[in-house]
Amino acid sequence: MSDAERRFTRGLVEVRAAGEQSRQIGGYAAKFNRLSQNLGGFVERIDPGFFAKSAGDSWPDVMARYNHDDNRLLGTSEAGTLRLAVDGTGLDYSVDVPASREDVLELVRRGDVRRSSFAFRTFADDWGMTEDGFPLRTLLSGALVDVAPVNTPAYMDTSTGLRSLAEKAGADLAEVRAAADTDGLAQFLGAKPPTIIDLAPSGQGDPHPLLAVRQRRAGLMKRRTF
Repeated sequence: MSDAERRFTRGLVEVRAAGEQSRQIGGYAAKFNRLSQNLGGFVERIDPGFFAKSAGDSWPDVMARYNHDDNRLLGTSEAGTLRLAVDGTGLDYSVDVPASREDVLELVRRGDVRRSSFAFRTFADDWGMTEDGFPLRTLLSGALVDVAPVNTPAYMDTSTGLRSLAEKAGADLAEVRAAADTDGLAQFLGAKPPTIIDLAPSGQGDPHPLLAVRQRRAGLMKRRTF
């Protein structure tokens, strides 16, 4: 899969150093092992190893952009103005806001911009069910594209995730999308209805084999002499 996806993170963006002179802002762009909101028929969680390749490659070509806008660049990993680190909680970022983006710094300082988002490409994912029986996508491996302080959560485009499920299930993408609209994705995750065996004779034909064995055994017991 090569399409970039975006996810909103409920992690505060903050000014990273005390004092009016600080121009460094940051926060958690992603948090591990936390279930997302309903993304349209399924939820997601991020495995702690998801960013391992990007980190191992020294975060190539990752940018920080306000609201994911190319025209509002804040910093880059290549220039060292964006710094990224993974810990037990998730993906943390810090960016040195340029003087030309004074408005972004002020919005963060005042608390008007409080949330983060990140864009990524998925290399590997897995599908299963939550404890409550709801479809769950686990992001296992991918590449980070950008991190972004945002004032409005972006629309969650889940087309790549649904395409992943369709490929794994060998199903038509249109069918999977239609099922997502009605919370019916569980049918593509191998969940089979329970097999019900009716042991009661129907009145037509022979009884169920198991019942017939029991009947024959009962008959033999009656004929036994002691």
